[in-house]
Amino acid sequence: MPVSRFYIYCKSPKLSSGTHLQRLFSTFADGWPGGGLLLQRLLAGGALLYYGAMNLGAAHPHFDIAVPQIVGAACGILIVAGLWTPLAGTVAAAVEVWIALSQPKYMWTSIVLGVLVASLAMIGPGAWSLDARLFGRKQIDADL
Repeated sequence: MPVSRFYIYCKSPKLSSGTHLQRLFSTFADGWPGGGLLLQRLLAGGALLYYGAMNLGAAHPHFDIAVPQIVGAACGILIVAGLWTPLAGTVAAAVEVWIALSQPKYMWTSIVLGVLVASLAMIGPGAWSLDARLFGRKQIDADL
């Protein structure tokens, strides 16, 4: 079975022009874009935590209302820390859609939060996050 050109291109350490390929995915944004992502993470995660705490502080929280808020608050903690941001953002976006459909009172807040965390899941956490520290590029100095 012949190997496709795309497979050979992806497995090749050099492009045809001779330049080396570093990675096939983007790096963690730093500088002003990284600061913007940090602010977005703090805003989205803080809002998820606030609405989760507000629901749990109610006199008699209903199970069907409390569960998505608790899951959203847990995702908010991960988003603020910048840990597992794509997963936490995707789960939080799904939970916000669930809240928007099941609780029409909070529909627009849930839609805005859902879009905000979905964009974080797509863009990534930025350089000032635990994801960047755990999974980012590493420099190894070897004395030979």
